[in-house]
Amino acid sequence: MVNDSERVVCDPNVLGGKPTVRGTRISVEHVLGMIAEGMGEDAICKSYPRLSREDVRACVAYAMGVVKQAHPSAA
Repeated sequence: MVNDSERVVCDPNVLGGKPTVRGTRISVEHVLGMIAEGMGEDAICKSYPRLSREDVRACVAYAMGVVKQAHPSAA
């Protein structure tokens, strides 16, 4: 299981505090957008060599956690 809290951070000095992949300026939002456009993990990692497959999965896990917090009764 991917521990998104180790890979996804919110730093007020990076992209205005948006959740990003640790050590990068690549936002979770951007990664999710690429997935929504149909890109797979391998294509994302090829486009952004600093990202690993685990980073991409951590972005999805982070977003899942946010949705779950927003709608806890739906779980």
